[in-house]
Amino acid sequence: MALRVGRVLSHDEIERALVITAHPDDVDFGGGGTVASLTDAGVSVTYCVVTDGQAGGFDDSIPRAQMASIRREEQTRAAAVVGVTDLEFLGLMDGSVESGLDLRHALSRVIRMVRPQVVLTQSPELNLLRIYASHPDHLAVAQSAIAAVYPDARNPYAFPELLTSGFEPWSVDEVWVMGHHQPDAHVDITNQIDRKIEALLCHASQHPDPDRMVERVRAWNAAIAADAGLAEGSFAEGFLVVDTR
Repeated sequence: MALRVGRVLSHDEIERALVITAHPDDVDFGGGGTVASLTDAGVSVTYCVVTDGQAGGFDDSIPRAQMASIRREEQTRAAAVVGVTDLEFLGLMDGSVESGLDLRHALSRVIRMVRPQVVLTQSPELNLLRIYASHPDHLAVAQSAIAAVYPDARNPYAFPELLTSGFEPWSVDEVWVMGHHQPDAHVDITNQIDRKIEALLCHASQHPDPDRMVERVRAWNAAIAADAGLAEGSFAEGFLVVDTR
């Protein structure tokens, strides 16, 4: 895994990574190739998906409760494609996530349980030039995830009931922010692009035109690679790396 520009943890410094996203398929768009690279390097990766994506899809005949089950199944299959078998679904309602103490508490519990060196999550910043990345659920989850990393998960006096339940404080070393408009680190996913696409295609309920989706993702990751100075024909994912040590 080629991590370019900016100080980031190397392979041998990472034993566990935690991915926190709002919806099923968010990680596959924003970091699927990177996750595949991590698992290939022996890193244990856990997914924490905050909602079940009930408001997604295009088929009016599917009841929303059924859509939730479908999307959990799709995310589980997609995770397996990139080497992830440990998934936590928080089950919140798609489209109504609010950043606040309840979500921070839930995410702090997961961080203390997984004890990762790195957390991958979405950008907490509203970007009107990339409105799809700025879904309100994305922003709320990212804000709560970063607050859970610092200060909540490491502070023994925050959410004391977690401590009494056996969840010892844990300090995350870095946060890798997916989809940020000013990434300072890039992962070469050229060898993983096909697995990323395979994972995305697992989310069949979300893609009325799979071929167009694949074309768009390839073009997007090729553009990121070009911005990172990689050779023509390369693909990359970009992150803003936040040092939380």
